[in-house]
This record gives sequence, structure tokens and C-alpha cells, in this order.
Amino acid sequence: MAPGRERSGPPERRSLAPRSATITVMIRAAFAAAKSLKRDFGEVEHLQVSEKGPGDFVSHADIKAERTVRAELARTRPEYGFLGEEGGETKGDGRNRWIVDPLDGTTNFLHGVPHFAISIGLEREGEIIAGVIYQPVSDELFWAEKGNGAFIDTPSARSRRLRVSGRKDPARALVGTGIPHIGKGDHVTYHSKLAAVTERTAGVRRWGAAALDLAFVAAGRYDAFFEFGLAPWDVAAGILMVREAGGVVSDIAGNPYELGGPSLLASNFGLRESMVEILSKA
Repeated sequence: MAPGRERSGPPERRSLAPRSATITVMIRAAFAAAKSLKRDFGEVEHLQVSEKGPGDFVSHADIKAERTVRAELARTRPEYGFLGEEGGETKGDGRNRWIVDPLDGTTNFLHGVPHFAISIGLEREGEIIAGVIYQPVSDELFWAEKGNGAFIDTPSARSRRLRVSGRKDPARALVGTGIPHIGKGDHVTYHSKLAAVTERTAGVRRWGAAALDLAFVAAGRYDAFFEFGLAPWDVAAGILMVREAGGVVSDIAGNPYELGGPSLLASNFGLRESMVEILSKA
């Protein structure tokens, strides 16, 4: 690879923000997995798919992408543990653990909707310290390191620092959410909370990829995001991104969020109290 060229797959661009060796390894793993995902997405109607459960599918694309990510990360950090959506957990050294969703937005992918991502987080001694979220179709790369900020690389912008929005009035806020599908979650409770949010905000969006929802909060595209029943691999990279972009992550009651917790609320600080009030009272 030529000096300064860090990307593979999409056109490569030199990063303008300093990246650690760890972030570089994570980005390369995401790009490697993206190559096969883009090929499969182009022939999505030919994919062989098996049901994981009602309304929840796993494709060969998921499995192949996770194997690629795992292999790329293991080449330079073989001692690290690994938790992936498809392949389960490898304990590793007990201190460091990769948390990976190789295809966040699988249902979108399988229906030909170009909104999905690869999410890679690094947990060290129980704390997320690095995260990468890559959207192969738009070629948007979101990345963050604890204490060093959050950034986005796009085809037209290099290493632009991410900042959450400054909106404080719920009536002006655009809120992202995840709606429980068949066989998952408490639909009655969720819809009562959704109704409360729609009554108080400028709009609600449901795109079906929690990692990107969190990246959108970090980028100021959404002012807040809430969902229930998210797994660690859905949010590991994204919660760090929001925090490093100046936002806050909690449960819907405003309590500290823990990976795998029953609810998640991400927002800027100005909207936090209003969102907690809306969601808690519904």
C-alpha cells in the first residue's frame, strides 16, 4: 500500500486527523468486509437466506463478513477476545474484546435497501475505547477514539470532526428510533412511547440500523435516538461516537447505560431532560 493510503475498496484518502494503530486496524477490517458485502448487495436477489427467527434473518453475507472482520483483526491482535453477532464469543486475554456487527441492517440489505453498515467496537476492561462504523454504499466512515474525538470521512470530506446538534427544543428535534418487529419486544409499550415522541417533536425516523442511527446522532443529523432491546454489537461503536461528539447516552429514564441494557437513549445534552421526560411519562 502506498505511503499515506489507508483505504481499500473505495478510493483511498489520506486521513487529516491522527489515527492510532488500533483504529487503522479496525478501518482496514471494515473495508475488507465491505468488499464482499458490496458484491453480494449487487446480487441481493440471488442470496441464499435462512431464517434466524420471525422477522429476523441471517444471510451468507453476514457470516462471510464476520469471518473476514475476525480474520483481519486477529492478524494484528490475536490475543484479543471477540464478540460477534453471528459467530458468538471468544474469550481472549480477558482484558480486550472486539464487539462486532458485520452487517447492521440485515433486513434492509436483504430487501435491497442501501442502508446498512459494519460496526466494530473495542472494549478494554469493560469500557469502549475505539469504534468504527462504515456504510459501504455511501462510503461514509465514522470513527472515534476515547478522549480523541469522533470523525467522519466521506468521498468529499476528510476527517471532519463530528459534533452533536445544538437543538434544545423538542419541537425542533428530529428523532431516530427502532421499531420492534414481529416476535420481538413489547409493541404496546413501545407504541405508546412513540406516540408521545411524535406529539412533541418535529419528526421521527426509523431506518433499521442502530449503529448508523447512533452515528447520525454524533453527526448532528438526528438530535436524539431511542430504542429497546439492543445487543452489545448493535451499539458498542456508536455509543462511543456519540459521547466523543459531545453527546450523552443513557437509558430512557436517564440512568447510565450498560451494554445490552433494556433501553437506550442518545442525544445532545440540551435535549436529554426533555427526552427522558417524554419517554418516562408515556
